[in-house]
Amino acid sequence: MTRASATEGSVLVGASDAGPRSRGPPHAIRHFGGCSYQGHPGAGNRGAGSGARCAVTPGEASSEYRWDVKRISAEAYQALREALAVIVWNKRPFESYLRAALRDSPELLAGLPFAEPKRAVADLLVDRLLRDERRYQEVTLNLMLEIASMTSFPNIELIKDEEDRAVRMENAQRAVGHLRGLVQGYAELVTEREKAIAEREARRSQDEAQRTFSDEVDQLRRRFLTLQEEPNPQRRGRDLEMLLRDLFLLFDMEPRLSYDLDREQIDGSLSFDTDDYIVEARWRAEPSSRGDADIFAAKVRRKGKNALGLFVSVAGMSRDAIEQYSESTSFILLDGSDLYLVLDQRIRLDDLLKVKKRHANETGACFLPASTVL
Repeated sequence: MTRASATEGSVLVGASDAGPRSRGPPHAIRHFGGCSYQGHPGAGNRGAGSGARCAVTPGEASSEYRWDVKRISAEAYQALREALAVIVWNKRPFESYLRAALRDSPELLAGLPFAEPKRAVADLLVDRLLRDERRYQEVTLNLMLEIASMTSFPNIELIKDEEDRAVRMENAQRAVGHLRGLVQGYAELVTEREKAIAEREARRSQDEAQRTFSDEVDQLRRRFLTLQEEPNPQRRGRDLEMLLRDLFLLFDMEPRLSYDLDREQIDGSLSFDTDDYIVEARWRAEPSSRGDADIFAAKVRRKGKNALGLFVSVAGMSRDAIEQYSESTSFILLDGSDLYLVLDQRIRLDDLLKVKKRHANETGACFLPASTVL
């Protein structure tokens, strides 16, 4: 059980014992103004002045950080009283400021006598914050931070009398400066906390996007398995083209559906890794033949020197066709096993195409089974 002692001039004094520790990875203990702050390893010491101990609990949602602070120092409360009374000149702007600053806790403002002197209102408000510190500790600290960050005082600048304006400006600057010195260490911890929360939210969003992506790929896998039961080969072929289009869309490959050119029909096309691919999709009972491969290779060659072909044949390709295009090829072959491994998420489609293309460039061979690169 750890106790944290107060540091003179700190906004926070004392720290209650922390509750259960996170079940996550170990965390480093760092010291701020005689007290300790528990954070992620590798994060450097940002400064001193806070007596807060923050238990990081990565497994929780919005309550990722728990501030085990026993109480706010009497000096800090007094500095807040002084600052509230002098940062604004007129009563109406003073009321407007407090209503905006405490809009999430309107009950604190109920019954405050804003017609009375500002110091009287400040005293009543701070008394409420102090009386129920367990409930309003975070509200109080945030109000302190907001005031401590002030660098200008627009309402005071409206005072016409130059001497009076200078005196009031000096009082405001002195009060805010005093409060700033007290909250500096806590402000650094808040900045670190907010940064860590933002990073965690970014990771959560990325994880959710990945889960959605994974779910959509799995839906395609189930469609593929259902297609195996389709007795009509023409319908199965059309549905395969639609499935491939949706798969290519998931991987941002800009697919285009089948289209007709003079004296030839193209099943589709896609763009990936700065290359444009002509796509041929087949789902027949027998493997695609040497003649099928020759026709497709000729289509690809007619599209230009830099054109590439992707031959998707669920039943695979005959041995003589693969041998014919084992030393020089204008296309790469994706068979049913390859496609299922992609849909089963054992290898990403973009990674597989990169490997197959590299293999074709290095060996001239049209086919490299996905199972050999897992």
